Amino acid sequence: MTLTPWQWTLLALAAFCSGLSKTGIAGASVLTVALFANTLPARESTGALLPLLLCGDVFGVAFFRKHASWPHLWRLCPWVALGVAGGYLALDRISSLQVQRMIGGILLAIVALSLWRQWRPEPAASHVPHPWWLAALTGLTAGFTTMVANAAGPVMVLYFLAIGLPKLAFVGTGAWFFMLVNAFKVPFSVHLGLITSHSLVLDAILLIPMIPGALLGPVILRRINQKTFELMVLILTAVATLRLVL
Repeated sequence: MTLTPWQWTLLALAAFCSGLSKTGIAGASVLTVALFANTLPARESTGALLPLLLCGDVFGVAFFRKHASWPHLWRLCPWVALGVAGGYLALDRISSLQVQRMIGGILLAIVALSLWRQWRPEPAASHVPHPWWLAALTGLTAGFTTMVANAAGPVMVLYFLAIGLPKLAFVGTGAWFFMLVNAFKVPFSVHLGLITSHSLVLDAILLIPMIPGALLGPVILRRINQKTFELMVLILTAVATLRLVL
């Protein structure tokens, strides 16, 4: 795989944002996916990004493993597995544009739910219902989108905001979630030919900028409050969502 200096620069920035998103600013993951998709062909970008994300997940779990909310994870797991299987079957049968529009529509709905939770008076906002169908819809969507485009980040970010997870629980639950899901995806991606020896070499090089991003994430996370954290994540996700639907 021959890349220009400009492409290497974009991929290095994407790798840095990947590390940052795993240990601090969750919304930065959408920028990582966008940079990879704009630098490499769509199919190759999906395979090249997965091992890099998995390495970043290890840092996230190492820093925040004690803060995970396991009841929420167990509720999501079966639905995510079904979503990954659906994405594996559909990967060669739907267009990229169809996937983008579908993801964008769902994200807009979850953005609306998150904003509603923030704008309600505090007692009401703290009692947002968590029906089984919300976990099912989120799990199916996250599993499908992560298999097709490594794009489950915005889905899970908005779900965690909607159910009101505190900052550390947000990051810790997300760290375990993505490490387990990305590891689960590896055999499917290998079978589809998305992960190759060439992509693994690229990933090994991109670990160099990814690691500083992962180490910087907790420093940034400690310096921002819960409201600022949620607003920043919502803004990053909303921008990415508009890019998908327009």
